[in-house]
Amino acid sequence: MKKLISAIQFLTILPIGKPGTFDKRMVEFFPIVGLMLGLMLCAFDLAVSRLWSGSVTALLDVILLAILTGSLHLDGLGDTADGLYGNRPKEKALAIMKDSRIGVMGLVAIVCGLSVKWGGIMSLDTHRHLLLVIIPAYARGAMMFGFKYFAYGRPEGGTGHAFFEDSLGISAFWGVLAVAFLSLFAGWRGLLLNLVFVILTVLILLYYKRRMGCITGDMLGAMNEITESVLFLMVSMGGTA
Repeated sequence: MKKLISAIQFLTILPIGKPGTFDKRMVEFFPIVGLMLGLMLCAFDLAVSRLWSGSVTALLDVILLAILTGSLHLDGLGDTADGLYGNRPKEKALAIMKDSRIGVMGLVAIVCGLSVKWGGIMSLDTHRHLLLVIIPAYARGAMMFGFKYFAYGRPEGGTGHAFFEDSLGISAFWGVLAVAFLSLFAGWRGLLLNLVFVILTVLILLYYKRRMGCITGDMLGAMNEITESVLFLMVSMGGTA
């Protein structure tokens, strides 16, 4: 239970458990926290869709996700875009990502990411609420592969340093498998979801390996946001606003 509470406190602003609870083994519960966020998103979507159009509902959904997560991953997306843009050496990129200020590329990345997410959610029709539940879980599950296959890029310490002290075993991915099982209830969209998830995760990790050869908390956050936005976009193909 401590690991779950730690994961909730780390990934969200939800006031659960004793303040300051931290267990570095919490990573295996990241997809479960994603499911919790997805359930809240689904309930919120059902409520506001009775009052507003599909486009406004999707906008409010995106805002809710940003609020519930304290914009943690959006911050990582912006910092990563600023740091990895161009051909800067690794040390320079890491220094830029550590800077709390946001640059033009970071702002563009955040706006584009939120826009893609909004468009994808707005166009969801079939299995809409199931997909609203499981896609945030997939996004947080994607980060687990970064923990498993990369060394931490800031040996002097950082937001995610403690998570890399112990190797993440295959058994820790039970949450990802549980989410994949739930996706089967979405028919062909579920199959598409899993295919895109695998391809996207591999592509992001390959890019990180080629560009940096390591990973940071910001890069993990960017991975979460990119995965969430792209999955919403892809499973909404053929949908109507």
